Amino acid sequence: MSNAAKAKGTRWETALAAFFRTAGIGAYRPAQAGFRDVGDLHGLDPFVGQAKDYKSWQDAIREGLDGAEKQKLHAGQLYGVAFIKRARRGAGAGYAVTTVATWARVLIRLRRAEELLRDHVPIAVYDAHIRQAEAEAGEAFGKELSP
Repeated sequence: MSNAAKAKGTRWETALAAFFRTAGIGAYRPAQAGFRDVGDLHGLDPFVGQAKDYKSWQDAIREGLDGAEKQKLHAGQLYGVAFIKRARRGAGAGYAVTTVATWARVLIRLRRAEELLRDHVPIAVYDAHIRQAEAEAGEAFGKELSP
């Protein structure tokens, strides 16, 4: 791998970490681990992230997701996600790619957590949680995702 490609990848990883930190998610780039690579982005528990900035989206998705699925095991996390850079776009406009099985597992967890919350707190508290979560996501990601 050339130094230019390594620098491009480092810029993408750094941009992702900064984007997540701005949104209040404590993402960071761990030290490289060689053979037992633990991924490019941590602080995203229960995920580990693999960042890819390739010209070919197909290669980026395939290599990124294959890497993330291995690295989640090395990092002791439940889920792997590949963050794919889009040309001339900011970090928030990149793609977060998972396997369909991972996506389904996350959806099940989210639904279960919200069911528990709804069933164990007053409805006003539950409704406030939903509104607050949407507001925080809009504040953190709204500008980044607007066309």
